[in-house]
Amino acid sequence: MAVSSCPRVFPTFECRSDPDYAGTTRPEHPSSASFATAGKSPLGGLSSLILRFPPNFARQLSTKARRNCGNIGVAQVVAASWSATPPPPSAAAAVDAPPIEVAIDDGELTAVSGGGDCDTNHVQVSSLTGSNTASFLTADGSIAIHAGERLGRGIVTDSITTPVVNTSAYFFKKTSELIDFKEGRRASFEYGRYGNPTTVVAEEKISALEGAESTLLLASGMCASTVMLLALVPAGGHIVTTTDCYRKTRIFIETILPKMGIKATVVDPADVHALESALYKNQVTLFFTETPTNPFLRCVDIELVSKLCHSKGALVCVDGTFATPLNQKALALGADIVLHSATKYIAGHNDVLAGCISGSEKLIAPVRMLHNVLGGALNPNAAYLIIRGMKTLHLRIQQQNTTALKMARLLEAHPKVSRVYYPGLASHPEHYLAKRQMTGFGGVVSFEINGDLMTTAKFIDALKIPYIAPSFGGCESIVDQPAIMSYWDLSQLERAKFGIKDNLVRFSFGVEDFEDLKADILQALEAI
Repeated sequence: MAVSSCPRVFPTFECRSDPDYAGTTRPEHPSSASFATAGKSPLGGLSSLILRFPPNFARQLSTKARRNCGNIGVAQVVAASWSATPPPPSAAAAVDAPPIEVAIDDGELTAVSGGGDCDTNHVQVSSLTGSNTASFLTADGSIAIHAGERLGRGIVTDSITTPVVNTSAYFFKKTSELIDFKEGRRASFEYGRYGNPTTVVAEEKISALEGAESTLLLASGMCASTVMLLALVPAGGHIVTTTDCYRKTRIFIETILPKMGIKATVVDPADVHALESALYKNQVTLFFTETPTNPFLRCVDIELVSKLCHSKGALVCVDGTFATPLNQKALALGADIVLHSATKYIAGHNDVLAGCISGSEKLIAPVRMLHNVLGGALNPNAAYLIIRGMKTLHLRIQQQNTTALKMARLLEAHPKVSRVYYPGLASHPEHYLAKRQMTGFGGVVSFEINGDLMTTAKFIDALKIPYIAPSFGGCESIVDQPAIMSYWDLSQLERAKFGIKDNLVRFSFGVEDFEDLKADILQALEAI
């Protein structure tokens, strides 16, 4: 008996009663295996409710099919196609509709009804889920848990958690498939450096939180920063950045970019007139700033600087690592790109290195192309840790915001503390701005001890809860003395040029109980 080869094209899948984007319950449907047994096409007996595409799905897949993406099959499209737009009554009733052939023609997704033989070259379509979120999810916490997974992911599985796809390459069954891929008729990651299904899930979560079209995950925050600058700033270009920033970023801007003829103007984070002057005098390509900044937590008016820069044709990239996507929405405020060291709050457990950039596909695409050449790819196991960490992001941030604000107020009132830097305090120079563009002020508090280098070191050594270490944003509290941790190779006078005093402390509050942290800090202050 002749058996159709069509069922082999589609992985066995079963649509369960999961809530769809409209908040209704999806009816049960037989698996593809039962259709094959009945002698029907796998798609011929499925309601068009299953193959329901959002209005902009063709555009999204067209854009994303042009980049390398995973070749996992049409079942991905089925999983990713749950839309907020309910199907028309005629479509919902078409249970016995004729087979549907899905094809990519010059990067565009088309669906053609009708019978005929199955062409495997036209159905092996990969889907990268878009950043659209379900209408019934309104909170960032819910979005961080479900975006990229329950709401449609590119890995067909019954497991709640996303599997780790540990592979360095993706194969083609025959040469014709490889040719189709090379000529744009077939999608594939092709090679591990160009993408991974597990990583895509993490990218989609971040995109959903940031409201971005596209997100690229890289091997570290510095990798994200350097690749972004190299990709978007042309040789001989000009950038503007701020005085207070992560030291390694400053080193890259001051020592590496000049080798390509790229110049930089450095302005105070709040000096709008200096920014306007730089934009007027130079052909600025990009304004790159942290907000809040490291380590003094200065804040930049994202909306204002975006308007100024865009009026002169310059892009705006905001490093929002200290803020997180929950406390600040840089893209919604007008920035073109938002960057994070995902090592910090996004992953949140001090166990992974990663960086990410989010923005429009038009801007992320050239960064992705250079990234594919330079090779700072994220390991899929690290992507899994990021996915896991993001599911408690809103809980961690809530605790860290609350603890940091209480501790900042306590420290500001303590006689052995001379100054506190925290945007949640009225004494902070940009407090009014932070209140306007942030929903929380973060978990890091910087402050100065009444004393010298050794007195400050004595305070830090007396602490029992936090680890003395670089980094921040994890579940465990971390403390460091920047004069020693980050600037020890410079003299005291050179450190002072960056505002780094010997008595400066940067304290990253974890998710420990507030009363325990309070008692620990108070006893350490008493020890000096």
